[in-house]
Amino acid sequence: MKRIVLTVAVAFVAAAVHAQGTTAAPAPATASSLRIGVINVERLVQESALGKEAFNRVKKLNDQKKDEGDKLQKELRDMEQKLADQGAALADDKRDALQKSYQEKAIAFKRFQDDATRELEAAQKKELGELERRVFPVINQVGKERGFTLIFNKFQSGLVYADEAVDLTDDVLKVFNTPVAVPAAKPADATAAAKPAAPGAKSPAPAPTKKP
Repeated sequence: MKRIVLTVAVAFVAAAVHAQGTTAAPAPATASSLRIGVINVERLVQESALGKEAFNRVKKLNDQKKDEGDKLQKELRDMEQKLADQGAALADDKRDALQKSYQEKAIAFKRFQDDATRELEAAQKKELGELERRVFPVINQVGKERGFTLIFNKFQSGLVYADEAVDLTDDVLKVFNTPVAVPAAKPADATAAAKPAAPGAKSPAPAPTKKP
């Protein structure tokens, strides 16, 4: 789960870094005045306070869904075992009723898995969208204050070498971890975050449980 969250987070923040790199220059720069910086996006996601908070919220939801899925899966296995142990000895009507109940529970479990993964993706998208919205102004600010013309994602731009002197990750983290310098979430966003996900919300994110 952590790997998935970070992968998506890096993609979102990398987009912000790329946009910053293409728009930071106030005017065309000559080769002699061009100043290029780099940012380690993965560190920005993993080490920023907001990135950690976003990850923990998604992880909490994932753990909750996994616990619910494990409980449903155990019920299915218990019914499966009962059919195997007692099915032959049961009257036809009771055996048929048990099989029908098992099939209905199996369908409900599959529906739960689909809904849970969709809900996880929706939560990831919301958290990472907010992270992108709040980190972009910081990258913009640091780039302008330090006089950089372009800023690239250090490990996703084809770069094979960069002097540590042009790595702005620590500078961005320092500002990004200062609550006063980072725009707070809008009240509407906070309200939306408190609302439970709509029934049937899905995602192609990894399923928190396994099929029986």
